[in-house]
Amino acid sequence: MRPIPNPIDRQSDLFKENTAAYRADLATLTERLRFAIDGGRGRARSIARHHDRGKVMARDRIDMVSDEGAPFMELSTLAGFGQADDEFPGAGIVTGIGLIHGVPWMFIANDATVKGGSLFPAGIKKQVRAQDIALENELGCIYLVDSGGAFLPMQDEVFPDKDHFGGTFYRQARMSAAGLPQLSVVLGGCTAGGAYVPALSDEVIMVEGIGRIFLGGPPIVKAALGEVVEPDDLGGAALHTRQSGVSDYMVQTEAEAYGLLRELCENTNQKRIDERHGWLDWTEPKAPAHPAEDILGIVNADTRIPFDSRQIISRLVDASEFAEFKPEWGTSIAVGFARIWGHQVGIISNNGIIFSEDALKATHFIELCNQRSIPLLFLQNTTGYMVGRDSEIGGIAKNGAKMVAAVANCRVPKFTVLIGGSYGAGNYGMCGRGFNPRFLFAWPNSRIATMAADTAETVLTDIRLGGMSGAQTTSEEIAEIRSTIRSQYEEQSNPYYATSRLWDDGLISPLDTRDALGMCLALAARQDAPVTGDRIVYRM
Repeated sequence: MRPIPNPIDRQSDLFKENTAAYRADLATLTERLRFAIDGGRGRARSIARHHDRGKVMARDRIDMVSDEGAPFMELSTLAGFGQADDEFPGAGIVTGIGLIHGVPWMFIANDATVKGGSLFPAGIKKQVRAQDIALENELGCIYLVDSGGAFLPMQDEVFPDKDHFGGTFYRQARMSAAGLPQLSVVLGGCTAGGAYVPALSDEVIMVEGIGRIFLGGPPIVKAALGEVVEPDDLGGAALHTRQSGVSDYMVQTEAEAYGLLRELCENTNQKRIDERHGWLDWTEPKAPAHPAEDILGIVNADTRIPFDSRQIISRLVDASEFAEFKPEWGTSIAVGFARIWGHQVGIISNNGIIFSEDALKATHFIELCNQRSIPLLFLQNTTGYMVGRDSEIGGIAKNGAKMVAAVANCRVPKFTVLIGGSYGAGNYGMCGRGFNPRFLFAWPNSRIATMAADTAETVLTDIRLGGMSGAQTTSEEIAEIRSTIRSQYEEQSNPYYATSRLWDDGLISPLDTRDALGMCLALAARQDAPVTGDRIVYRM
């Protein structure tokens, strides 16, 4: 493979302006992440009460269990951002992948300082997504349980549907049956539905004095039976470890619980992250030849101005080397082979609009990677497939459909990063959320919608005015229509709107992207080779 040339002029005015604008974007991201971790109105008192009870914060709990110095890839930190008057920072739950004795585990930890750890809709969705990632990547789950269960004022949005609270129990049972360990540490209340998290676990540790499990807490028991009972007498650690058998181990402190949990993990016979299988080719990693910081100046602050995705690739891949496939044809999509942290990967990246030849080139390349069992990375920055009479005559609908079908039927691991725009069917052809990439991350400059705000303003205004034929419409009314449409699309295509609703697995900095992708590929390397079926490559 040859290194990608670096034509970037770091001294140009445009590069400097882009860098300044992106650094402001990253400052906003940092501020909002900090709010999700430490902020929230009235939360300071909740945190103080949590500490007064001798309890540890959710992320500190994960640190106490994980290997010292090992990376932790937190997921969906900004879930729920901007919803419910921002009363649920981080959706009240922490999820992510960490290492114990070199083995990757999915952590699901309730944050009891957010509404007592109760789960509102985004929190349920976040837990479901974490469990789905665990199942697909064959990870055991560790539940650090400190939750009041479902958030009852929104019970219609968290209880009855397929992927609501019951879906978390369904997934837990299915993963246990698949041989993926389900381990719980009870660090607070596990009430009503929350009681089933430890009850469905393979092994359970309870911390005396703070851990409790009951289907109905003391207020419910009093209301239903007239029985007055203390919390520990109803569902404390001693009762469940020595009498009911719901718990398997009782410890006196959180620190003792995490030491014991590490012992349990050691005896689960799970694969370490450094075990590499022959199907996923690996060589000694090399750092990119060009600094990742350049990305801040390469990505244009004006989203209407395109940038060369090859310059992004050169700052993510080993030695900045990229074996480009069909470089002289379909140039609005760049595809080729590279390595990220030593792992071979096929990359498909946008340079704007997807034309028919781009769709066919991408389809051909997807089939090559599927044939050769090479994981795929999609770097999205597109306004979608080309429109117009010439494009329709050229078969853009059919050729775009070929690309979409190839993505849907490709069986190798797929990963997606939104590095710019993600509009229309381009989102689908480039393996958006609906096409089940194993992980999907987004940059803070990204946008996702059926179309850009400029386009939506024109199209929908024309449609609206067409439906008002015969009516007298003033210029002020037309301006109001345009403003309303633009505001809606700008709000709903904003990356924070998207990540709040878990349309991605987290907003990340371009500077952290190579490491995040390295973790994702290392997880895939632990598994058996994918069964790709028909390996014929059809030249499109």
